[in-house]
Amino acid sequence: MNNRHTVVIVDDSVDSLNFLTDALEDAGLTVLVALTGETAISLIDRIGPDIVLMDAVMPGIDGFETCRRLKANPANADLPVIFMTGLSQTEHIIQGFQSGGVDYVTKPVIPDELLPRIRRHLATAQSVRTARAALDLTGRFLIAVDSDGRTVWSTPQATRLLTEVFGYHDIAAFHIPSELSSCLAPSDEAKPEARTKVGGHYLQLTYVGKVSDREILLRLAVVDDNSEKAALRAAFPVTEREADVLLWIAAGKSNRDIADILGLSPRTVNKYLDQIYEKIGVENRTSAAAKAVRALSVG
Repeated sequence: MNNRHTVVIVDDSVDSLNFLTDALEDAGLTVLVALTGETAISLIDRIGPDIVLMDAVMPGIDGFETCRRLKANPANADLPVIFMTGLSQTEHIIQGFQSGGVDYVTKPVIPDELLPRIRRHLATAQSVRTARAALDLTGRFLIAVDSDGRTVWSTPQATRLLTEVFGYHDIAAFHIPSELSSCLAPSDEAKPEARTKVGGHYLQLTYVGKVSDREILLRLAVVDDNSEKAALRAAFPVTEREADVLLWIAAGKSNRDIADILGLSPRTVNKYLDQIYEKIGVENRTSAAAKAVRALSVG
């Protein structure tokens, strides 16, 4: 192995630490050790190793909880954690992966079998870091979240947007607002794009793709609804209120949602829709949305 990758071994057994340390150092790795989960978290947050070998059963917080706490820090999102333990039941293996581990080996650990796993996970982690660095350089407004909407990582541009425009100062703790959660798993019912008003601007999220089982990639944008309304009014002979309704139709909102957003009754929204259909020359909601989206994209 080149470039002296750093591995942290977390195990309360001194014999196991000594055995693995000798084997991994002979393979060209720099090895650091921790006897407890608490010590491991402090050490890993401080030095940023390339990979972690984690015993599952330890006094204090066990390896599964240690891994969960590590992964709660976005800085450790790409850090590969390999569990090594005598627990071999399916439920324990599942627990290891659910807590954020990438692999699971049973004790007694055989170095000749462990080293190829380490090499593979180091290469994968390096590829992910390289891809993210490339995204950073493109100036894209991208953020990755887990299935619950918690931030895993974001490009510098997305971080600045969330901080400077929308006032989210702790990006690591940023959680996708519930009203935008539909874009996390788009389907025929859930749209791949959603927006909500934060302060004086609209925060818009667009589903880009699923990077991995634990990461969903989203594109961020700040939307000034006044400029969009102006674009719609320039394209169609609609009033300001009709432009409001048409704007939300283009965003995929239902009549009830639009009524709630604009403070209208659903019946009033229906009346506006009838007027909009006539003015822009369409017969239904889908055609109106499509026409509005085209007008906005041109604008």
